[in-house]
Amino acid sequence: MNAVGIDVSKGKSMVSIMRPFGEIVFEPFEVKHTSSEIKALIALINSVDGESRIVMEHTGRYYEVLAHQLAEANLFVSTINAKLIKDFDNDSLRKVKSDKADSIKIARYALDKWTGLKQYSLMDEIRNQLKIMNRQFGFYVKQKTAMKNNLIGIIDQTFPGENTYFDSPARNDGSQKWVDFIDTYWHVDCIRNMSLNAFTEHYKKWCKRKKYNYSQSKAVEIYEKAKEVVPVLPKDEITKLIIK
Repeated sequence: MNAVGIDVSKGKSMVSIMRPFGEIVFEPFEVKHTSSEIKALIALINSVDGESRIVMEHTGRYYEVLAHQLAEANLFVSTINAKLIKDFDNDSLRKVKSDKADSIKIARYALDKWTGLKQYSLMDEIRNQLKIMNRQFGFYVKQKTAMKNNLIGIIDQTFPGENTYFDSPARNDGSQKWVDFIDTYWHVDCIRNMSLNAFTEHYKKWCKRKKYNYSQSKAVEIYEKAKEVVPVLPKDEITKLIIK
């Protein structure tokens, strides 16, 4: 039985190969995460007599490329939670921390837990991909909410309450009427500098161009509200740049 302990880091890994009773088959050596060096590692592991099992820590995303390539080569690969490795045989007062020492410790863990090691599978890979997608989606939602709140905060300085004028749901393409409205009527003076008739006609054409339903009563309501609100920022080019 050959235990292959791999301490993974970004772009490279430290590898040790051990047998029971502390026999070192190969002293710790570095492997870069390139196609040629991974193929060479696979060939080396296959050249060692006896069954080999590979263990690496399940940390971040750095391990994924190596785990995938080794599993694709029909080698037994097991990815282990980093805390289990850290706590393993942790009764020594002298704490040695290095990539070489860690790879040997991982190899010893593989020997000690040999029969209970769980093999890395395609399902693990799919699960990891779903986790990445979920994290990215969560990040997107947070960014979208932050951008929306930021836009509303700025608009409250130029056209207070403008985001509350429409309650239309978002379209299939994600666009919303209040956001499109702000893009054109970004300051209260964009409306109240016009007469009521001029604004209603302008708003009617805007609705037609943007493919929104037009309502005469809504146009009058917006105009009346525009006359009452008090902006903080002036209607100038600097403010326009902030909004846009």
